[in-house]
Amino acid sequence: MMTFRALGALLAYPGRDLLEALPEIAGVLESSRLLGTMQKRRLADLVSDLRRVDPYELEERYVALFDRGRATSLHLFEHVHGDSRERGQAMVDLGRVYEGAGFRLAGNELPDYLPAVLEYLSCRPIAEAREMLKDCAHILRAVGERLAGRGSRYAAVFDAVLSAAGESGMDWGKAPAADPEPAPDDDWEEAPAFGPARLPSARAAVAVMKFVPRTSK
Repeated sequence: MMTFRALGALLAYPGRDLLEALPEIAGVLESSRLLGTMQKRRLADLVSDLRRVDPYELEERYVALFDRGRATSLHLFEHVHGDSRERGQAMVDLGRVYEGAGFRLAGNELPDYLPAVLEYLSCRPIAEAREMLKDCAHILRAVGERLAGRGSRYAAVFDAVLSAAGESGMDWGKAPAADPEPAPDDDWEEAPAFGPARLPSARAAVAVMKFVPRTSK
């Protein structure tokens, strides 16, 4: 299911590898049977934006959106557990899900990082992928609508993930007004947006796997 892998890649840090892979990513999404015409159109607009804007501006924009505060964090458990101890256990459990399927994370990325989750799901049967995404659909929808409220084309990725998962998409007409920019010292003082959900206790371009097979001991 290259669709999930391509969507995850679009949410990765916009470094050289990602920018060079954009034509391949665009081709995967355009030919996907899991996405509708409107989702493809909005994703194409995002890809066009990523190809057009100066790389340094893309990097600054990415950090401002995803690395400053919890509201649009790409780490799923931030929205449920914040910095509580429960998040640590949830990370361990999700890591075990990956290992049980024969994968381990490459590098130092955290298990709940959405691009990594999507890449993992691209290696799983569609029914399993949809079941996992169903559990966090409310988070994906909320983050996507916040991004839409800020006028970010990245919102298209969240709407597309929901569509590919067979879930109701975002209500673009109800996208909230842009959140005020948090002060640096207050970035991580926000309370989690959601209480515990049925989330599974359970950065890369399309051609770069974030997961590698476990080696036998």
